[in-house]
Amino acid sequence: MAKAVQAVVSAKVLLDTGDADGACNRAYYAMFDAARAGLLASGENIGKTHKGVLNAFSDRLVKNGPFPKEMGRLLKHAETFRYVADYTGDPVELSDAKEMVKQAEILVAAIRAELMQPDSSADSTGVSS
Repeated sequence: MAKAVQAVVSAKVLLDTGDADGACNRAYYAMFDAARAGLLASGENIGKTHKGVLNAFSDRLVKNGPFPKEMGRLLKHAETFRYVADYTGDPVELSDAKEMVKQAEILVAAIRAELMQPDSSADSTGVSS
């Protein structure tokens, strides 16, 4: 989960500098790493590929709970934006990157709240103050 939290912080920094593509990349990895951590914390197989982790998260933690379908959609949506940012050569709009970072914060916080041990010194993104 520490990697997920750090990726959210990095996404915010990149967003603040106007790097929408970089912010989308880090937002996706925040969500991906949080999904992996959630799977591990719940004793589930984490998969060996990105697709495997996304499918396992959807099948084991969304379809059968404890997360709503929207959480699965956020992760799949982030994968799409990361693909555009990293591979197509098309720039991601700054407004889309802002939304991705916000969604990453939501997903990371939800997984932390549901599956991780609480840390009283952390804010909603899991970043210690």
